[in-house]
Amino acid sequence: MRWGLANEFILVSFIPVGIFSAAANMVLALALSANRSCLCSSTTFHPHPLLNPSPSLHFSPSTFHPQPLCSLIKQHIIPQPSHKASIHRRRCSNSLATADAQFASIIALFQDIGIGFEETQVLLCNNHDLASVPIDSLHVRFLSLRSLGFDPLTLCKLVTKRPTILTANEIDPLLTFLRDNLQGKLEKQQLNRLLSSTEQEFLESFPQKVQFLVDRGIPVDQVVHVLNKVNLSKVLCRRSLEEIDRTISFLEPFGGIALILKRPQILNHDLDTQIVPRVKFLMELSDGDEDSVGKVLLRFPIFLNYSVAHVEEHVGFLSSFAEFDYKQIFRIIQVYPAIVTTSRERKLRPRIQFLKECGLDSDEIFKFLIKGPTFLSISFNENIAYKLVLLVKIGYRYRSKDLAMAIRSATRTNCGNMQKVISLFLNYGFSCEDIVAMSKKQPQILQYNHTSLEKKMEYLIEEMGRDIEELLLFPAFLGYKLDDRIKHRFEVKKLVRGRGMSINKLLTVSEETFAGKRKKVMP
Repeated sequence: MRWGLANEFILVSFIPVGIFSAAANMVLALALSANRSCLCSSTTFHPHPLLNPSPSLHFSPSTFHPQPLCSLIKQHIIPQPSHKASIHRRRCSNSLATADAQFASIIALFQDIGIGFEETQVLLCNNHDLASVPIDSLHVRFLSLRSLGFDPLTLCKLVTKRPTILTANEIDPLLTFLRDNLQGKLEKQQLNRLLSSTEQEFLESFPQKVQFLVDRGIPVDQVVHVLNKVNLSKVLCRRSLEEIDRTISFLEPFGGIALILKRPQILNHDLDTQIVPRVKFLMELSDGDEDSVGKVLLRFPIFLNYSVAHVEEHVGFLSSFAEFDYKQIFRIIQVYPAIVTTSRERKLRPRIQFLKECGLDSDEIFKFLIKGPTFLSISFNENIAYKLVLLVKIGYRYRSKDLAMAIRSATRTNCGNMQKVISLFLNYGFSCEDIVAMSKKQPQILQYNHTSLEKKMEYLIEEMGRDIEELLLFPAFLGYKLDDRIKHRFEVKKLVRGRGMSINKLLTVSEETFAGKRKKVMP
């Protein structure tokens, strides 16, 4: 026979009037709880805490029948009824009815977000405060969480992992702050981590610490950007205001708020064991130049992700293998701070060795890296090797200084553009020898955009009336801006000197000198 909740109270009404002892109340509660389990599961039932049963007793639907229930109750009925006992019995029934109503409401509420009956029982058994919170309060708390953008599945996981999110008093002010002050813009993933992994006592100070960040200079419209990038539990909840203030104050000479805005994750690092030692090492390498260290960090704030030991190994390698001094090493870091991300054995060693084989000494390698630092990190198979083949094909001798200079410029362009530049010169009648000769005079021509080069060459021939072979003498012509420099100066000068002017002198003189000469010839 299957009994519903209504049948339980019908059963109670048919029990003879008598005096219920405390033991009788307990037995009744256990029996009703066991009867309820018949509706939901065929396995052994563990009664929920709303009925406060004895943990040592268990009921199975297969062994529960109405008649044993009556017999079980009669064993605890005192034969002589009294008015006081009747009142106590009615109060007991009312308490059970209230408890059942609360239990049913909690089940319905939890089912809305995907928490089933059995999971709800487990939550109630392990978190007794849930049973004592008014159902209206639980409903309001659910609505507050949903207003922050939690979908039912995420909310289900959050409540299952951290059920105190529904009962802790610290949560309501926090949810109000997140919704009203931060306008619900905190990313859901961040919000979920904050609520699920942070102890409740640390959440209470969260609004105060966010306001402190604003007071210390984080713009109001960018504070959410910072919050979405950091470990909120670690950076704000578990750190004191004094610790946060010390971190910001230490970073002030090296970019301060601008540095934090560019890379908020810097705040994840511990000040004393990570940030201070890493900045101190850079300061020693720069000979105490705060301004230069600040520029390095602003340009590449990820530098602070790397330990002192890691950077020391790179510095030691460049000092021993490339024979650079600390001043040169810091200069390379200024130009290309991402060098600390480059593998010493897979990239730094073989590429510096290649430059040595091309005949470059330590100073020449240093100058090479200042102008073409990405040579150290770009892919060899997909980039450098392809360009080396092109350069050797047009006439560069392998492992020569000229080849090294050409590959330095070629690192600033992609393989496709470089091939199109070479094809363009060939189409205009230049030989491979001509291209090599021009690139030795002006190595950058191999890195220029092929479309821009074609426009300049067309203007040289069609508008200026010059021979394309003049580029052999002055390949730097291709490096000047077409509209701002070439066209502008040619239009000014052609009225005075005609088309036979030297394109070298036309373009190489400074703007001041060009303007001064214009005044002399102008009437």
